[in-house]
Amino acid sequence: MKIFDQSLTRLERALDYSSKRNQVITNNIANVDTPFYKAKDVVFKTHLQQAMEKQLDNIRTHPKHFKFSSNLEPYQIITDNNTMFNHNGNNVDMDKEMANLAKNQIYYRAVTDFVSGKFNTLRNVIRGGR
Repeated sequence: MKIFDQSLTRLERALDYSSKRNQVITNNIANVDTPFYKAKDVVFKTHLQQAMEKQLDNIRTHPKHFKFSSNLEPYQIITDNNTMFNHNGNNVDMDKEMANLAKNQIYYRAVTDFVSGKFNTLRNVIRGGR
């Protein structure tokens, strides 16, 4: 019998993603004046698509079984080499990065609220609804 369902695992991955994205955004902000620095971002959708296209061959006991994917990371960090905003080769847009940081903080807070709600529900069940 499983006490925890898959939602806690998914919430953990969402927190990992948000934490990594926060790290990348703050790194971009810290390097706003660094010559030839290229902004980075954490993406999930394109990585998911690539993972669905590339799959490892695995031993399947039935033809309807799913294949395993080749990469375990749910996201990847990409570098934007196609743009240049400053004369020194740097492409960090401070307004965009601050907006992304605020959006990521809201996302992180929402996920932590979900995690808190899950544990509060478990606490109520353990206490017998008291």
